Amino acid sequence: MKLEAIRGKRILIIGDILIDTYYVGDVKRISPEAPVPVVRVNNTYSVLGGAANVARNLMGIECNPTVLGLIGNDENGKLVNKMFEDLKAENVLFPTLESTVTKIRILGNNQQIARLDFEKEFHSISRDEELLLTQAMEKLIPEIDVVVVSDYGKGVCNELICKNAIELSSRYNKPIIIDPKGFDWHKYENATIVTPNLKELSDIYGEEVENRDNPIHIAGRFILNKYNIHSLLITRSEKGMSFIDRQTSVHISTEAKEVFDVSGAGDTVVAVLAAALAAKFSLHDAINLSNKAAGIVVGKIGTSPILYDELETGILKRQNNKKVISADDVQEIVKKLKGMHSKIVFTNGCFDILHQGHVSCLQEAKKLGDILIVGVNSDDSVKRLKGPSRPINDEASRSIILSALECVDYVTVFADDTPLELIKTICPDVLVKGGDYAIEDIVGREFAKEIVIIPFLEGFSTTSIIDKLY
Repeated sequence: MKLEAIRGKRILIIGDILIDTYYVGDVKRISPEAPVPVVRVNNTYSVLGGAANVARNLMGIECNPTVLGLIGNDENGKLVNKMFEDLKAENVLFPTLESTVTKIRILGNNQQIARLDFEKEFHSISRDEELLLTQAMEKLIPEIDVVVVSDYGKGVCNELICKNAIELSSRYNKPIIIDPKGFDWHKYENATIVTPNLKELSDIYGEEVENRDNPIHIAGRFILNKYNIHSLLITRSEKGMSFIDRQTSVHISTEAKEVFDVSGAGDTVVAVLAAALAAKFSLHDAINLSNKAAGIVVGKIGTSPILYDELETGILKRQNNKKVISADDVQEIVKKLKGMHSKIVFTNGCFDILHQGHVSCLQEAKKLGDILIVGVNSDDSVKRLKGPSRPINDEASRSIILSALECVDYVTVFADDTPLELIKTICPDVLVKGGDYAIEDIVGREFAKEIVIIPFLEGFSTTSIIDKLY
C-alpha cells in the first residue's frame, strides 16, 4: 500500500452542506441560576460540515474533491461560499430558498457540553433542483474516480438523486459509497458500500443491535439482502469497525488511543475509504486505512479533518506491525519522520529481562517527544558487556517484547558495544539515558539536540532478578 497513490484522486461528493460553529472555553463553576456549567468562551469559529466536511478531509489528504449540492439564501450561505473559496475546493452549488443548516457546539474544558441545531424538521427539494443536480451528476461522474453520497437527511439525498447517482456510477464503472441517514434504505439499492454507525444500523434493522461481532454480523447480512447492497462498513465507536459483504464478515479493532470528540469521524472514514478505492487499494487495505484515520481524528477536538502527514506517520509506525526494524531501515524511516517534523527520542540498553524499571524509563522517555526509537544490544554485544552467561533472552525475543509496549514506536538492534553509530545515523532530538550518568560520559551526546537522564527506579535490575532465580 503506497499512500502517495491517493494524491490527486478525484472524488465527487453529493450531499447536504452544513455549517459547524464552535464556542470553545473553560468551565470553572456551576451557574447559580440552574445546575448547568458556565462556559467562559475564549474562541469562536466555523467550519464546513456535512458533505463539505468530507471534502475538507479529502483535501487534507491531498485529493481533488468536487462537492455537488445546494446553498442557502442567507448569511451562512454566503459564509459557505467564502469558506469554499478559502479552501480552494471545487464545487457545484445551486442556490436554494432554504436556510443553511447550522449546528452550534459548545465546548468546555475540551468536552462537548451542548449542541444547538438550526434547521427545519422536514426537508425537501424542488423538481427544478432535482433536475439541476442530476444534470450536474451526468457531467461530473464520467470524469471522477469515486462517488460519495453524504446523506445528512437535509433534503438533497432524496430517492431520485440517490438512485440517479448509483445508476450513473454503475454505468461508468465507478465505486459509490453511501454515508446513510434515515429509515428508507431502498434508495441505496446497488450501492458499492454503505457506511452506517451502530445506531444507524440499529435504526434500519428495527431493533437495537448489541456492539458485539455476532449480532452485527446477523443484522448486517439481513440488511444486505433486504436492500440489495453490495457491502456494509459499520463504525462501532470504541470497538472499531465491521466490514460485511455476501461472503465475509471482518471485524477490525479501533486504532484510537484516547477519544476526545467523535464529531466528523464518519466523514473522515468515508473520505479516506473513497481515496483508497480511487487509488485501487485492496478493500482490506482501504478499510484498515480508514480505521487508522478515524483513530487519529477522534483524538482531536471539534470537526477536524485528517491530514496526509498524520496518516503517513500512522502507517510508518504500524505498517505490517513492523515496529522492529533493521539497521538498514533506520535511515530511511528517520528521514521520513523528520520530514514530517516529528520529535524523535532515542534510548538504548540490553533489556535482557524486561522489568518495571525498564518500562518506567521508556514511558518517561516517550513523553519527551513524538517517536521513541529504542536501540537494543545484539547478543554478541551483551556477551562482551555482561559476560558469557548473558543474555538470558536472545536479541529477537528482546526486540519483540519491547515492541509490544505502546510507548515504543521502533526497535532496532545494534552490534557494537555502544550505540554511537546508531545515534549518529538518527541524530535524535532527545537522547535519553537511564541511571546516574554524568552528561559528559554519555556516548553520542554530540549528535543529539538535548540530553535527558531519567533516574532508575530503586530495587529493579536484571542482575537482581537473575540472582533470585539462582
